[in-house]
Amino acid sequence: MSLWVQKYGGTSVGSLDRIRRVADKVIEAKQAGHQVVVVVSAMSGETNRLVGLAESLVECPDPREYSVTVATGEMVSMALLAMCLIDKGYPARSYTGAQAQIFSENHCVKARIERIDPYPLKQALEEGIIPVVAGFQGVDSYGNITTLGRGGSDTTAVALAASLAADECQIYTDVDGVYTADPRVVPDARQLTHITFEEMLELASLGAKVLQKRSVELIGKYKVPLRVLSSFHDGQGTLITYEEVSMERPLVSGIAFNRSEAKLSIIGVPDQPGVAAKILGPIGEANIDVDMIVQNKINEDLTDLSFTVGREDYKKALEILSAVAKELGARDIKGDAKIAKISLVGVGMRSHSGVAPQMFQVLGAEGINIQLISTSEIKISVVVDEKYLELGVRALHAAFGLDKGADEDFDPKMRDFK
Repeated sequence: MSLWVQKYGGTSVGSLDRIRRVADKVIEAKQAGHQVVVVVSAMSGETNRLVGLAESLVECPDPREYSVTVATGEMVSMALLAMCLIDKGYPARSYTGAQAQIFSENHCVKARIERIDPYPLKQALEEGIIPVVAGFQGVDSYGNITTLGRGGSDTTAVALAASLAADECQIYTDVDGVYTADPRVVPDARQLTHITFEEMLELASLGAKVLQKRSVELIGKYKVPLRVLSSFHDGQGTLITYEEVSMERPLVSGIAFNRSEAKLSIIGVPDQPGVAAKILGPIGEANIDVDMIVQNKINEDLTDLSFTVGREDYKKALEILSAVAKELGARDIKGDAKIAKISLVGVGMRSHSGVAPQMFQVLGAEGINIQLISTSEIKISVVVDEKYLELGVRALHAAFGLDKGADEDFDPKMRDFK
């Protein structure tokens, strides 16, 4: 009997009617002969409501109590779905992160999973019970509730699939799969039948909202068979593969963007070994992720350094950078919280040149100035003024023909994940 781990996002469980629909999907899988472990997010809008309550009450919520507060959203979803399954005649049991034995590091917020003891869920499955697990949460070595960061339910699902050696992990969302771009911004965006793990990892890290970056990293590490599906429409969704399956991949497979970034610059610091570590070290120690980094030499003695962070960390990073600037005797610091990042992703870039010049030409023709550039083997990212984000994405999508491509020749049965 095969085992599926199914994860349902906030929109999928956003109302009682939708929870009933999820229960029917789970039952359908059971009737088809599969064992099923379900992971749920909080009902759509609930996490934002809980965060708003905490931040309205105090300016800087205590991390432990903050995690306890926001974790309740998933607990409501898991219990309601379990009730619904039981009412329909299928034994089910809800599990918090702690009850599912999901152990994390001792950081209450943005914690990382360290290990999972699969025994409780395996025992439930042997007894014919459908486990319904709260996503987004775990427990640390002191017994504290921890949360895994936004999108953490994806990570929960993939980690459980790896721990249980599931035959497939299915991520149900409000879209039919992975698209060439966000269809809310690009109406002509096309659904992909498959995408490589490398491309999906880049897209997730660059702002695509379909899967959380950490969950994609786990997919690659443990070779978890994963498919992105719609909660509202039948279909095959998008399969994530682990190697290039066609002889000639398109230059660009997708476009990602992120409007939740901010740029910071420190001007006129000594151009000497170790200065970058002195600037970025305190930022990292504050658990702030740095994305793009660019260093520009002013003269023989001085240099400028610019970097981007998540917009939610902007004020904290600016405060830290101000202290560092005084220590280093910098000329000035600057910040801009109204930027956006646009990225082209495609494994085809490995064997083709000219993508970057074409990208810059397209943006230039639209009057869009590029502030920062970052590249890798399979991606090119640029930072632009936030007001030009949607114009830039639509122009690039058309210029690279992403609305015209097709990949019907791919046969998912040819992939062997074992």
